[in-house]
Amino acid sequence: MAKLQNRLAKLIPEWRTETRALVKKNGDKKISDVTVQQAYGGMRGVKAMICDTSEVPPDVGLLIRGTPIGKLADKTPEDIFYLLCTGELPNAKDRRALSDELASRAAVPNYVWKVLEAMPKDSHPMCMLDTAILAMERESKFRAAYDKGMPKEDYWKPMLEDSLDLLGRMPAIAAGVYRMRFKKGKRIAPKKNLTWSENYAHMLGIKDPSGEFADCMRLYLVLHCDHEGGNVSAHTCHLVGSALSDAYYSVSAGLNGLAGPLHGLANQECLNWIIQLNKQFKGKPSREDIRKTAWETLNAGKVIPGYGHAVLRVSDPRFVEFRAFGMKHFPNDPIMKTVNDVYEIVPEVLKEQGKAKNPWPNVDAGSGALLYHYGMKEFSYYTVLFSVSRAMGMLSQLVVNRALGSPIERPKSVTTEWIKKNVK
Repeated sequence: MAKLQNRLAKLIPEWRTETRALVKKNGDKKISDVTVQQAYGGMRGVKAMICDTSEVPPDVGLLIRGTPIGKLADKTPEDIFYLLCTGELPNAKDRRALSDELASRAAVPNYVWKVLEAMPKDSHPMCMLDTAILAMERESKFRAAYDKGMPKEDYWKPMLEDSLDLLGRMPAIAAGVYRMRFKKGKRIAPKKNLTWSENYAHMLGIKDPSGEFADCMRLYLVLHCDHEGGNVSAHTCHLVGSALSDAYYSVSAGLNGLAGPLHGLANQECLNWIIQLNKQFKGKPSREDIRKTAWETLNAGKVIPGYGHAVLRVSDPRFVEFRAFGMKHFPNDPIMKTVNDVYEIVPEVLKEQGKAKNPWPNVDAGSGALLYHYGMKEFSYYTVLFSVSRAMGMLSQLVVNRALGSPIERPKSVTTEWIKKNVK
């Protein structure tokens, strides 16, 4: 941890000085106005948060600390977490140090497994993951340091410790949940010589003689790492953390939001639509079959899963990378072939219909196809994979917010009666 902590120790005073100067000079400037529609519509589009780890310009897609996610597709999760925390990519030595640091923290307390084993056998994998994280709260170094007393400017140090502990254990917990919940056999211990994503792939126990699945996991974990601060999971984690709750409370809360059907379950719906399409046409839907089915779906008042995005107005660059991986390694896989054909046909259908603001695919349109190809067909587990990756974004945001001394989040609410009286 010393490498990452030392770098942050140098950067944080600069960030604090810059932020304080910015607020002092421009504190009374407006950055957003709120309409009645936005107040009733989930605050969509309201600029009311600061998130320095990532942003999502509608015409570009996800940027991690200013770098397009597509340009990071060949990196490791260790690279990404270091980048999220510091704004810099690590050199090979620092990457290896972070990888070793996470591996040294991978041991999961035995009581966590006992808690999971005591849960009903049909518990949802996300509930199992969240429960395991919350059960480990007793390990929090932030809470221990806070209870003992420490200067506010040092809050980020034990928060980073908690973040590294939790991040180090996440693959082992998630893999243990997979093997336990779906009766895959005994848990598989991590190996010290493997990277964070390689260990996750190893502990899942999926046959991988060529290492291709491990590379798929690396890509999956990189691409889902963060998505600015306003989405449900990131915002929930930020909100809970703003009360100075530790990383275990905060990340568990965020992942409870990720488990919702409108947030983290989209890849399951997208893959299911593709599978049903293949079944309907006996594994070989023609381009005309896809076009016809797309129109039937739209005319029935439904959406085509995976197409359209609340923010983006271009093809999601994460989908582009997933598609490229699949078409490189298994272009003749029936599911992957249909995913590719749908990509070439559905946007044109949506343009003809004229209702979609964004006819292009989002990340969920293709990610499930990769998992399905390698034999991971347990749909309810897919959001756990998403969670392991998104933990990097949530944890880095917690560290940065504690470093900058971000206050408790407390927006003002009004009543419908107030709206009727005051809005003309």
